Amino acid sequence: MIPGLVLILLWQGAGELVSHFFLPHIPGPVVGLVLLLCFLSVRDRVPDSMALVSDAFSQHLGLLFVPAATGVILFLPQLRQHALAVIVALLASVLLTVAVTALVLKLVGPGGEGE
Repeated sequence: MIPGLVLILLWQGAGELVSHFFLPHIPGPVVGLVLLLCFLSVRDRVPDSMALVSDAFSQHLGLLFVPAATGVILFLPQLRQHALAVIVALLASVLLTVAVTALVLKLVGPGGEGE
C-alpha cells in the first residue's frame, strides 16, 4: 500500500512543480492528476499497489463531507438569513451546468456538429 501512496504523492508533487514553474494559473493537484492520467494511459494498466490505495480511499470517501457539513452547521444563521439567494444561486448553477453539458454533448457527441 505504501508504494501506491508514494506513487500518487509523487505525481501530485510533479504537478505542483509543473504548476509552480510553467502553469501558475492551474492548481498543482489538477496538473498532477492529468499527468497521472497520462502515465496510466501510456502504461495501459493501474499498478496493483495504486489500485489498493485507490480502493481504500474510495471506501472512506464519505469522510470528505465532514468538513463541509461542519461548515454548514457553523454558518447556519447566515444560511438562514440568505436562504433565498443561496437557493437561487444553486438552481441557476445546476440549470447552467445541465445546459452547458447538453450543448457540449451535442457538439462533440455522436452525430453532433463536431464531426
